[in-house]
Amino acid sequence: MLPSVLLKRRSEKRHGKEKRQKKEDERPQPEDEDDEVLEIKQGPVFNANGEDVRSRSCPYLDTISRNMLDFDFEKLCSVSLSHLNVYACLVCGKYFQGRGTSTHAYTHSVSEGHHVFLNLETHRFYCLPDDYEIIDGSLEDITYLLNPTFTSAEISSLDTNNRMVRAYNGLTYYQGVVGLNNIKANDYCNVILQMLAHVSPLRDYFLNAANYRGMSTTSSDQMHLLVQRFGELIRKLWNPRNFKTHVSPHEFLQAVVLCSRKRFQFTEQGDAVEFLSWLLNALDLALHRKRLSTKPGPKATPERTVVSRALRGTMRIHSRKIMPVNMSEEEKATLADNPEYMPSTVETKFFYLTCDLPPPPLYLDEYKESIIPQVSLSTLLAKFNGTTEKEYKTHRDSVMRRFELRRLPPYLILYMKRIVKNIFTLEKNPTIVNFPITLPNSLYEADREEYFHVGKKSNHSQLPHKKHRFWGTSGSRM
Repeated sequence: MLPSVLLKRRSEKRHGKEKRQKKEDERPQPEDEDDEVLEIKQGPVFNANGEDVRSRSCPYLDTISRNMLDFDFEKLCSVSLSHLNVYACLVCGKYFQGRGTSTHAYTHSVSEGHHVFLNLETHRFYCLPDDYEIIDGSLEDITYLLNPTFTSAEISSLDTNNRMVRAYNGLTYYQGVVGLNNIKANDYCNVILQMLAHVSPLRDYFLNAANYRGMSTTSSDQMHLLVQRFGELIRKLWNPRNFKTHVSPHEFLQAVVLCSRKRFQFTEQGDAVEFLSWLLNALDLALHRKRLSTKPGPKATPERTVVSRALRGTMRIHSRKIMPVNMSEEEKATLADNPEYMPSTVETKFFYLTCDLPPPPLYLDEYKESIIPQVSLSTLLAKFNGTTEKEYKTHRDSVMRRFELRRLPPYLILYMKRIVKNIFTLEKNPTIVNFPITLPNSLYEADREEYFHVGKKSNHSQLPHKKHRFWGTSGSRM
């Protein structure tokens, strides 16, 4: 009986010790107290300089996906379609509005677990939902992708730099030679943009954003937006640190649709030369300043823009109206003194020269194939020598015109008029234009003597010289 009582007491003592040990284990230990302190420290903690210590030690930087980033599209929230206070998620690449607790960016960070965001206006990085700014030097390439900047030394070395650079996706490309995305039907705009992006004075001007950031214009805010978007596109085309080897002109095309009042759209095909003419005139108007030149005298003229200095020339158009064939000699003598039939001369400005191609032959060759004619560039430029006359017919009358070049721009754009509209449809002229890439001295002097009237008073002081560059509307150098 005694041993059984002793065993019962020992078991009760053992159970009592286990209960006391369990209660001690349930008590908060010093480690638990430290954990509670850490939870309290998750809020903003500032150092002696007043800077949040979390800004330089964000644990979510490794979640950034640079291959998902694309800042070429319009900066608006993907949920509310608002342009105000837009942030880019650096994990998925989507745009969201705001940073507060009731905003779309905050909701996205909580629901998707994406924490790193970039303010597209201030170029600052933030961690959500903790809402503190991230300061880290490794994010500088993302800021440069959003807003490429160029120094004066970098701009001056672009024409001599022929090294290839490597994009983030591993592909190599030449700086300035990248593709433009064809969103739907904007290929006619892309060829013009590629061409203008390689006109050195125009390129150098727009690569420096300070030239047009605070400019005073005579145009509306919409035209000012066109200049800003064009400058951003030029800087992205010449970005040596692109993540991809192509650029989307979406933001610029949105400005084109707005400023042209939907005359040019990227959802419908358009005429490239019409877009070129409108774009150059719009940029020239937007950059034009009301300030007159400081030259003394009453003939002070407004300052010329970089577009006019690089691409605009002047010519004289000599016109005379042709009398109807069925008129008698007496009627012709009577109309001879009529101002309508007297020769007239008008001096005008141009951004490009339209070269008229000869019509293709109607008959097939001996192999029953279409004959593709060929013509030299000098033959086409004979139209502007000041002596060649051509008849231009309208639905009412006919006019004989001849063109005389007065001043050539440093960069001359030549437009080969291939598309001709007839009664039923559009026809494309397949004529091949032969032109030299470089002009030898002897050939150049001969062409200049023959077609530009060397020594004549009309334009002997404004002749083209070797530094002139010829460009076609397709973007290839002539």
